[in-house]
Amino acid sequence: MRGRCGEGARTVVLAALVLLLLASTRWGGAKARPAAWRHLGAGSSQRARNVVMVMCDAFDGRLTFYPGNQTVILPFINLMKRYGTVFLNAYTNSPICCPSRAAMWSGLFTHLTESWNNFKGLDPNYTTWMDLMQKHGYHTQKYGKLDYTSGHHSVSNRVEAWTRDVDFLLRQEGRPMVNLTGNKTFMRVMEEDWQNTDKAASWIRKEATSFNQPFVLYLGLNLPHPYPSPSTGENFGSSTFLTSPYWLEKVTYEAIKIPKWPPLSDMHPVDYYSSYTKNCTGQFTRKEIRDIRAFYYAMCAETDAMLGQIISALSDTGLLKRTIVIFTADHGELAMEHQQFYKMSMYEASSHVPLLVMGPSIKAHHNLSNVVSLVDIYPTMLDLSADPDELTNIATTFPEVTHFLDKKLRSIVNYPRISASVHKYNKKQFINWKQSLGQNYSNVIANLRWHQDWLKEPRKYKDAIHRWLQMNTNE
Repeated sequence: MRGRCGEGARTVVLAALVLLLLASTRWGGAKARPAAWRHLGAGSSQRARNVVMVMCDAFDGRLTFYPGNQTVILPFINLMKRYGTVFLNAYTNSPICCPSRAAMWSGLFTHLTESWNNFKGLDPNYTTWMDLMQKHGYHTQKYGKLDYTSGHHSVSNRVEAWTRDVDFLLRQEGRPMVNLTGNKTFMRVMEEDWQNTDKAASWIRKEATSFNQPFVLYLGLNLPHPYPSPSTGENFGSSTFLTSPYWLEKVTYEAIKIPKWPPLSDMHPVDYYSSYTKNCTGQFTRKEIRDIRAFYYAMCAETDAMLGQIISALSDTGLLKRTIVIFTADHGELAMEHQQFYKMSMYEASSHVPLLVMGPSIKAHHNLSNVVSLVDIYPTMLDLSADPDELTNIATTFPEVTHFLDKKLRSIVNYPRISASVHKYNKKQFINWKQSLGQNYSNVIANLRWHQDWLKEPRKYKDAIHRWLQMNTNE
């Protein structure tokens, strides 16, 4: 930020750099802060700004620019585009809920937070950027989903995460589906999110207006993350795209793109594994695919309306003119691109997140193409114009470039050490879980969601677990 902001703009800088507050110190101080943020300020002010962050779950960042404006109506995202700045190339640091949020809240990359899955995030007492802002005089308030210390998933999910190195294939998720509820007047589908939005809006109207100090408000939403399917019992999976006719009317079916799928035989093993475990290797009609995508976009429209509730509360109370509003997400949603739903990959739909900033001293109607992430500028910029569907692997075509980038990345991340740390963590967690069960271990593990029927060959699978535990992880 040096060279653009004087002494009087320090509070503006503090507010505008909410996402980057700690990250910059990991890269050598002010000189290493992302250039993209330098162009946000159009002026300066002596008065400290309020900051409001709305962070949703699984929102494809590409919907905040083309082709989103043709596919689904998002009036409040469009309002933020008109009066603020849009980062066209913002990415998650890890396309999984808890690791992504751990990175965002701590300002540390995943190999530093060591948040490998949804069950290992930050220490509950970790000092976040919001904690630091509170220390420096801001009133702080949080509502809704946080999930940066640990997520909320089943025992089976945890065991699966720890045992990915065992030499047998894991179970499948429930097949993705759509479900329509309510009627054309039914707006509040995700009631929990609406309740938290109401609380945040009420807090703005009834409390924030009386503060003598600046405030930071965080609202975490579950939408547009697909809903759990509890009817599948232990095969619990977030695989239902649920909406109402009210939101579905915001979607233009004709504009929905049906993604291209390569033959299963041509898939990279990692992609095949992901597609298989997400139960997406079977046959899907074009209508099924279009419906999944349409229902997802409708859920994005409902998310946009919650953002609107917060913006309206700020506007009605006169606080909007001195508040910086940030809208983002922890990761995206594949919505059947690459024959998958969910996230868990670095493909665009999964890793590209929305990042919009609006408020005083923020440039209006401004698009920035600089590559940034929830922690800091993402270390690598890729040019996907010749292959927008990301179906061509060019690594083998440019071996020198691939080698250079791999060497560069390995100079930042110690892969053998990090890999050994992950393996050690998985085994430790599994052993602790196994010991906690005592004599019930055999019965419990036999009834988890294994791809094979454990009871047909229990000795085979017990031996596989034993061999895995004996493997040397000091790589």
